[in-house]
Amino acid sequence: MPAKLTHGAVALLLAALLVPLAQAAEVTQKGNVQVAFFGKLTPHRLPRKGLAPVRVAVGATIAPIDEAGPKPALQKIKIEINRHGHFDPVGLPVCEYDEVQPATTADALAACRESLVGKGSFSSRVLSPEEAPFPSQGPLYAFNGTYHGHPAILAHVYGTQPIPVSYTIPFILSKAKGAYGTALSAPMPLADSESGYVTGLTLNLGRSFRFNGTRRSYLSAGCPTPKGVSVAPFDFARATFYFASAKLSSTLSRSCKAKPGS
Repeated sequence: MPAKLTHGAVALLLAALLVPLAQAAEVTQKGNVQVAFFGKLTPHRLPRKGLAPVRVAVGATIAPIDEAGPKPALQKIKIEINRHGHFDPVGLPVCEYDEVQPATTADALAACRESLVGKGSFSSRVLSPEEAPFPSQGPLYAFNGTYHGHPAILAHVYGTQPIPVSYTIPFILSKAKGAYGTALSAPMPLADSESGYVTGLTLNLGRSFRFNGTRRSYLSAGCPTPKGVSVAPFDFARATFYFASAKLSSTLSRSCKAKPGS
C-alpha cells in the first residue's frame, strides 16, 4: 500500500495550481525519501487516426520521511512520455542556456519569449541561505532550447528568497524505448543536501504556433484504439528519481477516448 503523504508533500501538491489534481498521484518511498509523482494529458478526447494538439502536465513533490534523517538530495530526474505523444519543435526559435542562466524572469523572457513552450512551478528547502544554489520557490518558464549540443527544454526559475538567485534545469530530450517515445532527462549538478534540496517541481507543456504559413503544435497525440473500442488505458508517463542514497521509479496509468467518427 502507498505510504501517506507527509504534511509538507500535501501542501506542495495542493499548491501546484498548474497541474489540476483530478487524478491521484503515485507515491513511492525508499530509505528516507518519499516522492509523489502526478500528471495528466489534455484534452482527453483525441483522434483515433492522426494527431491533435495536446498539453502534457507532470510534476513531483519530494520530502524526507524523517526530518531528522538524511536529506533527499536529487541528483537526476528522468521523465518518459508515452510513444503516442510527439514533441515537434521544428519552427520554434531555439533558446541558448547562457541566455537564461543567470537571469531574472524578466530578462529570460526578454531573451527567449518566442521559445516559450510551457510554465510550471519550483520549490526547495534552503538550509544554507548564504550558499543557496536555487530559490526557495518561484514560477518555472520552459523554453525550447539546447544543452551541450542536444535538444532540450530549459526550465528556468528565479526567486528572491532567501537571496536573489536563478536556476535553470536542462531537460535533455532523447528517444525512449518500449511503451515510451520521448525521455526528458535533467541532471541536478548543484544538488547538495548540506545547502538545500528540491522539494517540488511541475511542468505544463504545450504550444501552438505558425511556421511557413502552417499551424503547428509543439506537442501532439492520438488515441489509436481499435474500431468498436472508444476508451483505451495506457502508461502515460514514467519517472525515475536519482538521489544520493536511493533510486525511485513511478508509472502513471491514464486513458484516452477516441473522437466519434475518427
